[in-house]
Amino acid sequence: MVTSASENFLVAEAQLILEQSRKEKAERTKTLGEPIELTGKALAIEVHDGVAWVAENTNVIRKLDLETGKTLQLYKGHTGPVTSLAFCDRVPSSGDQALLISGSWDNSIKIWDTATKQLLSSTPNAHADFVKSFHVLQPLRLLISGSSDKIVRFWDLSDPTASEPLKSLGSISSHTRPVECLDGEARSATSAILYTGDTMGVIKVWDLKLDAGPAPRWTATLLKSINHHRTRINELRYGGGHLWTASADDTAQILPQPEAGPTPKPLAHPVAVRALLPLALTDLGEPYLLTAAGDVLRTFDVSEPDAPQLLSQVDAHWHDITAIRLWTRRTVGDDGKTRVAPWIVTTSLDRTIRKWRLTDLLEPPTLPVVPVVEVEAQKPVPAGSELTEEEERELAELMDD
Repeated sequence: MVTSASENFLVAEAQLILEQSRKEKAERTKTLGEPIELTGKALAIEVHDGVAWVAENTNVIRKLDLETGKTLQLYKGHTGPVTSLAFCDRVPSSGDQALLISGSWDNSIKIWDTATKQLLSSTPNAHADFVKSFHVLQPLRLLISGSSDKIVRFWDLSDPTASEPLKSLGSISSHTRPVECLDGEARSATSAILYTGDTMGVIKVWDLKLDAGPAPRWTATLLKSINHHRTRINELRYGGGHLWTASADDTAQILPQPEAGPTPKPLAHPVAVRALLPLALTDLGEPYLLTAAGDVLRTFDVSEPDAPQLLSQVDAHWHDITAIRLWTRRTVGDDGKTRVAPWIVTTSLDRTIRKWRLTDLLEPPTLPVVPVVEVEAQKPVPAGSELTEEEERELAELMDD
């Protein structure tokens, strides 16, 4: 019979093995991807015009130059790790994307002027628990937020530069687990489709309608639930007639929308898929899908979504990758000509941002993939806690400085 003491010893030994493995890998990969060192762990990132906006577990948002790695601005004001970033127009329908929206474990939503770094407004207690995700429907001047409180909320962006807290325009309370990710698109000036994914692996599809009147409200009608994943949805993207999902059940999926016929076979990975980037949904418009599972970045050809092909895998970081973004990199040659090339930007719990030329990911160097040992430590959930074992591990991981 295995005693509690011996179980603890085995877990401690496994943790030491894991730490040693990561230490060795950190040395092997220390120069890969032109690494930019961060002081904190990047929990979210957005890339605009050669600039990265990084949400850190150190309670700040960092604006940095991707070419030099230099920090250009620090946005301070949150009192907990910053988990969510989005942009909206200062001038409606202008596409200027001049205002930054941030969400945090302090349950608040803040709006910042990116030109002056000024805090324009703060909405305290926007949720009863951590703010986890954002989606902006710019044509509708609507911000949608998801939270660990299991609620999806709608916020008015008609006057985003106002100093008052955001005005609530409705909510969804159908999920039974924390809402991890959101995506959707406007269908008209008064309607939209919305996808919401939770930590139970449930994705819900909603028809949103604006109820006009002296007190406008958005109402959500459930169209269907998608239950193809066994556990947590880490990221989802919608567009081009497909839903792209990354899950902690070690798979990514590409689902036609609306679904017709049998469910396509999922893309199996050796560990949880934490992030994905369908390049078909970017300005590049190429039929490639990038996924992050553990510390490995994989590239798939999805020109035939029913039969995706793995093109490459790169040992990109020495700890879990948390986000993948496209960067249109512009460089000026000795001849004075500006050259444009697609690059991929990744962030990780190893406290780095790394940059990858897309052509190199499609034909990577021959550095072998050496998997980090995965440890499944059995950690009891405290009485009264609604965190799963996986969520407890995530909390400890993110708070470990």
